[in-house]
Amino acid sequence: MAAAIFELDDRKVPVSRFVSLGLVAALLATPVHAAPKPDPALNAQALEILKRSIAFRTVAGGDQFIPYAEYLKGVLVAGGFKPEEITIEPMAGTAFLLARYPGKDPKKKPIVISAHMDVVEAKPEDWTRDPFTPVIENGYIYGRGATDNKFELSVMVAILTKLRREGWKPGRDVILALSGDEETIMATTAAMAQRLRGAEMVLNIDGGGGSIINGKPAVYDIQGAEKTYADFEITLTDPGGHSSRPTPTNAIYRLSRALDRLAAYRFPAMQNEITRGSMLADAASTPGVIGEALRRYANNPADAEAMEILSTDTQQNPRLRTTCVATMIQGGHAPNALPQRATATVNCRIFPGTPATSVRETLVQVINDPSATVTRLADGSVDSPPSPLRADVIAAVTKAVKARFPGVPVVPSQQAGATDSMHFRAVGIPSYGVSGMFTRPGESFAHGLNEKAPLDTLDGSLAHHESLLRDLAK
Repeated sequence: MAAAIFELDDRKVPVSRFVSLGLVAALLATPVHAAPKPDPALNAQALEILKRSIAFRTVAGGDQFIPYAEYLKGVLVAGGFKPEEITIEPMAGTAFLLARYPGKDPKKKPIVISAHMDVVEAKPEDWTRDPFTPVIENGYIYGRGATDNKFELSVMVAILTKLRREGWKPGRDVILALSGDEETIMATTAAMAQRLRGAEMVLNIDGGGGSIINGKPAVYDIQGAEKTYADFEITLTDPGGHSSRPTPTNAIYRLSRALDRLAAYRFPAMQNEITRGSMLADAASTPGVIGEALRRYANNPADAEAMEILSTDTQQNPRLRTTCVATMIQGGHAPNALPQRATATVNCRIFPGTPATSVRETLVQVINDPSATVTRLADGSVDSPPSPLRADVIAAVTKAVKARFPGVPVVPSQQAGATDSMHFRAVGIPSYGVSGMFTRPGESFAHGLNEKAPLDTLDGSLAHHESLLRDLAK
């Protein structure tokens, strides 16, 4: 069956035949608006919050989480929030912040806005500029967290204070939920997810977003699913002995054979509503064999030839299945002794909805060595299903994107790495990555050296999030 097609501003975009007609109708009915007008004062406020935010060294093991949360609370209170509407809760070297914007109807389920205060460690000696001193150069702001995730966090705080000052009253409560260890074990996220069970949805401003290709806005991704994360340790032991008397039970050799079997194994290909939709959208702009394989596989998951083509492409293969790869090894205790222990760490990125326990069982079967132990490490991850593609969310995001870039298609996406959405989805709250940023490939260097954010996306991000709140918090 051929892919369904709908048009956005005269641009034909394929839609998965599995997506509901109601969703397509919502997309088609979304009006085109004039580009949002910049608000210099609001832009300046958001930029000032971002600059101040970068200066807080909110890294794992640091002591800046409470001071940073207190700073953000001060900004919100100055913008009209009541102090009792904001709570800051310390947790084992970090903290989380919850701020409630009260709505008209307390019986309605709240909408949660998710972001994170923590950042990846950065060593000043490795950077061109000090990573915790914000620097503006050539249209960018540099600093750790400039993109991940303090840009969008600052934008959202600015928008919430703007709306509060203007007297806007949402139909339901809006809860700003800022985690403090998204980059590590997500204990604060898990605690917030339990606290907020029963919420209507989560708008995760640390996921999704737009891409600029060849200098032009090309596509906007709504992140509706993500692979979950699991670390497993494979251990082989042996009595060992003197290296002058080799034995056939050498632990290093047995581990090596086990890893060879793992390297040769391919988890089954899988699909969901989100991967089908994203593949069909990508097929329209991907030339050659890969583009055709994306279209064929999205429309027919039994197409073995298309699946094989995608499986041999390192960019496409992770979209199809769970992947497990050895990332660390250690073994032996002396250069002149047979090893008594050999261990490998295997990192798995698990297709949404797949239990981590079943992945462990598969590893045991593939390794096929009864003497090996396979242990799940404490990685902070939980099983997490994909979120349904809600028509109201798609329509609201499409409206916000089209107000800025009328010809840009909005497509569902599945992220290869985990975000805070994982814990919210795990407790039954649908979560959607809806960042307002549009960036070029490789532009931001998030998690890397000299991380930066383009300032020309600031006005658009502000308008984007205000539009989403007004449409979804009714």
